[in-house]
Amino acid sequence: MPHTAEWKIHLYVVEEDRTTKARLELDTGTARLTGHGHARRNPEDSDVPEIGDDLAVSRAMENMAGQLKATAYSDMRAVGAEPNPKDGLRPYRGWLDTDAS
Repeated sequence: MPHTAEWKIHLYVVEEDRTTKARLELDTGTARLTGHGHARRNPEDSDVPEIGDDLAVSRAMENMAGQLKATAYSDMRAVGAEPNPKDGLRPYRGWLDTDAS
């Protein structure tokens, strides 16, 4: 059965006093998740805002990825499949588009 979905994402990045904070908001239409990340510049380092932005946003995305994985685990259990927590963020064999054998 074909499936199409549109997820809305908002990303906010704020830098203040050598600290960059990122907030990633995801609306899937059925759930809302918020990922958070931050980066702190050493006072001895050069002031390059893009580095703080990159680190804070990547950490917010990692946080969001963990939340999405937890949601997928819950959904898998609801249909009788048991996720393997050793797999980390790798896709599960049963959910791949290609032959995983």
